[in-house]
Amino acid sequence: MNRNQLLKKLEETPRWDVIVIGGGASGLGVAVDSATRGYKTLLLEASDFAKGTSSRSTKLVHGGVRYLEQGDIPLVLEALRERGLLHQNAPQLVHHLSFLIPRYQWWEGPFFGIGLKVYDALAGKLNLSPSQLVSREETLKRIPNIEREHLQGGVEYFDGQFDDSRLAVTLARTAVHHGACVLNYTKVTGLTKKDGMVNGVTFTDLESGRSHTVEGSVVINATGIFADEVRTMDDPNAVPAVQPSQGVHLVFDRSFLQGDSAIMVPHTDDGRVLFVIPWHDKVLVGTTDTPMKTPEIEPRALKDEVGFILRNAARYLARDPQEKDILSIFAGQRPLVRKPGKDGSATKAISRNHEVLVSDAGLVTIVGGKWTTYRKMAEDTVDHASIIAGLPDKPCVTEHLQLQGWRSPNAGVLPDWISVYGSDEEGVRALIAENPALGEKMHPRLPYPLAAVVWGARHEQARTLEDILARRTRALLLDARATIEAAPVAASVLAQELGRDKAWEESQVKEFIQLANGYIYDPEA
Repeated sequence: MNRNQLLKKLEETPRWDVIVIGGGASGLGVAVDSATRGYKTLLLEASDFAKGTSSRSTKLVHGGVRYLEQGDIPLVLEALRERGLLHQNAPQLVHHLSFLIPRYQWWEGPFFGIGLKVYDALAGKLNLSPSQLVSREETLKRIPNIEREHLQGGVEYFDGQFDDSRLAVTLARTAVHHGACVLNYTKVTGLTKKDGMVNGVTFTDLESGRSHTVEGSVVINATGIFADEVRTMDDPNAVPAVQPSQGVHLVFDRSFLQGDSAIMVPHTDDGRVLFVIPWHDKVLVGTTDTPMKTPEIEPRALKDEVGFILRNAARYLARDPQEKDILSIFAGQRPLVRKPGKDGSATKAISRNHEVLVSDAGLVTIVGGKWTTYRKMAEDTVDHASIIAGLPDKPCVTEHLQLQGWRSPNAGVLPDWISVYGSDEEGVRALIAENPALGEKMHPRLPYPLAAVVWGARHEQARTLEDILARRTRALLLDARATIEAAPVAASVLAQELGRDKAWEESQVKEFIQLANGYIYDPEA
């Protein structure tokens, strides 16, 4: 996935069948679906792939236990099916994870037990593993440091876990493998029209500064929380369709969760669920659901959100996490579908379903949804778009499409940092064999070798230090302070790989440190 080669392909293609705006979960899913149907596909992303919401999730591929409680059976059915398909299509990135719901009241056993048996049944043949009641002794064995007072036992169920930005990069590479042109740092500045219908876009390559105009049979707006901005390019009077909802996550040392099972906290202050999850040898705790007035690509956690997470996690952990224990804090905004008359004051009650909108001028917009259902969202979007564009009717083939780097789950266990590369791990190891210096870790507290920098630049279109440290690796989310300390050495390797000078290298370090400071929790901010 070489950016210069893809830019050349852009220049050589006079017209595209499908132009996708946005390189998050929705846009990349659409690009894969479109390309695998044989449509000439161009994707343009203003920042980096998954820069926004799509790299800031709770890292779960799940049916949504709380949506079952809300009675949204169709959403749960769809999500459970997609969960199973994603595990089959990208086993290097998606794996089973045991969840325990602690029981402190006698009635919680039958209440949660029956509900999760329904969850199992809805998953059908794609169910990961059956739920079950767990004794007090077994619960303590699974999670030794869980709050013991009044503990009666637990209910175990299974869902999927994944690495979101790594899946995004995998989708980008899959789309390119099937013929798509996928470019980051290409900002769409406007829509073009002919006879009142959208027929292309104008965009600027943010690296070169060059402006381009490209034509397409259909334009798909998959910009998530920024979808309304693109919709107003088409129609200045478009009624807002997106309600941003902020989710915050805190990252702690692995010692806060001793065991391989996650905890699902069913009772919080305001009725939301909370997850305490092992992830890349750290502990991820979240999330919140706070309505926001305006979309932000780099949102910051509110002090109330941090307090909510710490307070509710402490009720279930024997060792109460404190502000000083936070290794990294990150926030993302979900693009929930705004219903007419909804002011977004209670986003936890807004459905996570997706909707495909088509304007009078033929602009196709996908809003809502979640990572788990990205494939089905893409299928629905391309189905609509192909009709609008008058393209040949071709069926979706992604249901059983193995994504780039597919590696059999029976091929053996790999360390977390390299397992996300799947079958490409051989290529990463080859870099180290060729240059042993690339086998050195970026930082003692981070798992990543410098080879990850080189691989990201050569094969994953990483263009900045942030791309490497926040998304090609997950260093920034695992330990913000350690990542700041690792920035100079990583920048040096990246600059050499991209042919940049010392001034660029120093500028990258300065910009990254400024960004990364926002991932260190400051209670006075």
